[in-house]
Amino acid sequence: MIADASLHVLNRNLVLEMARVTEAAALAAARHLGRGDDRAAFRAASHAMWVTLNGVDITGRVIIGDDHPVESGENESTAGVSEGTTVGTSGGPAVEVAAQPLEGATICATGAPNSLALLVIAEPGGITPAPPGTYMEKIVVGPGVPDGVLSLDQPPGDNVRALARVKGLEPADLVVCVLDRPRNEAVVAAVRKAGARVQLIQDGDVSGSLATADPFSGVDMLMGSGGAREGILSAAAMLSLGGWMQGRPLVRDAADRKALRAAGLTDVDRTMDLADMVHGEVMFAATGVTDGGVLRGVRFHSGTGITHSLVARTTSGTVRRIEAHHDLGRKGPEIRSS
Repeated sequence: MIADASLHVLNRNLVLEMARVTEAAALAAARHLGRGDDRAAFRAASHAMWVTLNGVDITGRVIIGDDHPVESGENESTAGVSEGTTVGTSGGPAVEVAAQPLEGATICATGAPNSLALLVIAEPGGITPAPPGTYMEKIVVGPGVPDGVLSLDQPPGDNVRALARVKGLEPADLVVCVLDRPRNEAVVAAVRKAGARVQLIQDGDVSGSLATADPFSGVDMLMGSGGAREGILSAAAMLSLGGWMQGRPLVRDAADRKALRAAGLTDVDRTMDLADMVHGEVMFAATGVTDGGVLRGVRFHSGTGITHSLVARTTSGTVRRIEAHHDLGRKGPEIRSS
């Protein structure tokens, strides 16, 4: 734990600073919505996040961040939230940072739903590293599901039936979100055989995890495999929002095993609970880039950019939804909380 007790006081303000960081990334990415260039969208979001994050009073070390290499011809204007770097003014508490400046760069580039800007801040040692290009099996549900009901060690159909019993529903009443990939076809088939409905998403399984914690999203559970980094970000969201999650590295070959061990995961076949992925004092922020089931996307209107964000912290259990109106001709957005 961080010895400086003042962090608990700073958290209340710091979580709003985090919203400003994800808002900046979302606004930058939204300029590229539907333009067909996912790399340009990601680079714009990452640079905007880097600039804004460097104005926050923290001494932050990036554990998960932008792993997109700068290509020939790109310059300083493309600098992003790179892993291993220090961010912030160096005038505040020491923290770890996990950032996804633009989850769903492809869906932003095509104008599809559920693209987000994401940021996690935790105390030192609170974020488990995840090597780029690695994958994780996941099962995620929102608040109210006791430990021991669901498990990655039991078949997907059993998890569907167990969740239905806990919720007092029939399996046919449930919607399970699954990333639409060939490796998840067996999960989809098992969920359908159990009687539940499936929502296939093309990208962005953090958005699917968030949906499980929103009673109005219509999503009850997320299952299947997706990016390991997105798994860590989802774990931070669930820890902050009171949800439940398990994750297990999906080891495809010797290269995956080597990368995971190099990142510090000595037992790469172990099923991880929330506390194994993120722990301690954690703050989570997400801003919509395109419309989704949990957050609306960016709107531009008469010189104003309108963003919708969700922020949460584990210390208080408080979850805030923020609508911000940004005067694009000057700094200092007007923030309206709802």
